[in-house]
Amino acid sequence: MKRNTDDFLIFYHLIELGSFSKAAEKVGLTKSVISKRITRLEQELSVQLIFRTTRKLTLTEAGEVFFRHAREIYLSVENAQEELKGLSDTFSGTIRLTVPTISGELILPQAIAEFSEKFPDITVHMDLDNQFVDLLSGGYDLAIRTGVLPDSSLIARRLVDAHWIICGAPNYFEKHTIPKVPQDLTEHNCLGYSFQETGSDEWLFKGEREPFTLKVAGNFCTNNASALRRAALLGQGLIYVPKVLVAEDLKSGSLVEVLHKQVGKCLGIFAVYPYTKHLPVKTKLFIEHIYDSYNRNAESF
Repeated sequence: MKRNTDDFLIFYHLIELGSFSKAAEKVGLTKSVISKRITRLEQELSVQLIFRTTRKLTLTEAGEVFFRHAREIYLSVENAQEELKGLSDTFSGTIRLTVPTISGELILPQAIAEFSEKFPDITVHMDLDNQFVDLLSGGYDLAIRTGVLPDSSLIARRLVDAHWIICGAPNYFEKHTIPKVPQDLTEHNCLGYSFQETGSDEWLFKGEREPFTLKVAGNFCTNNASALRRAALLGQGLIYVPKVLVAEDLKSGSLVEVLHKQVGKCLGIFAVYPYTKHLPVKTKLFIEHIYDSYNRNAESF
């Protein structure tokens, strides 16, 4: 049986919005009509697509398959509309992204400001979260992620490589000798950044044959990069952080880098988005803009 495209779009909005009343409002039909359409759809397909309760809708296995195709069709329609808008150089809509704290506080705001100047009718909604959130269930168009990307269902675009450095304030080095080799760090107050996959007290270095980690110790540890940077600026100790966090401090001399060629940590920064053959034009434009912006500022990474 040839399936009406409207069935896919109605089903997409029903699951995406989570209720019959919201879906009805979205597509301009009554709640009862939406309910009848879904019931008829299930009867024609001879499968149950959703479990209905008073509080929520849950997809069955067949429903997940149908929703995947429904989402493809919805995105295809959206993409076609945006490409047609593109013929007149006008773009609109919302881009929702989730990013780590460091990215969200540093380079990204400037890049978003430049993007908004080019495309003032596109609204960018940015959430800062150091945890990996589910893009689909969270309703995100894309995420900025650093390092290992375990979710193979996502498409990744490498933006730039982020090098990590060790640094401290000049007034710290007035009281402590500058380390020449990693092993010297055992005599230093090494402040910990707990938001690391290796842990706060395992610092990675280049070895003659292969990288190695050195266990360090200090009297302060935090999962907040800004607080860690502030502690270093106050002369409390040495920190091991992404260079981009302290790039301006290094330029001004407020922080001094040490063990420059021996630090071994370098992580890729990626724009990731759900697999789809129909990535919206506005999202494509945004990713390209972020890529260009990060690479214009490559010296900060």
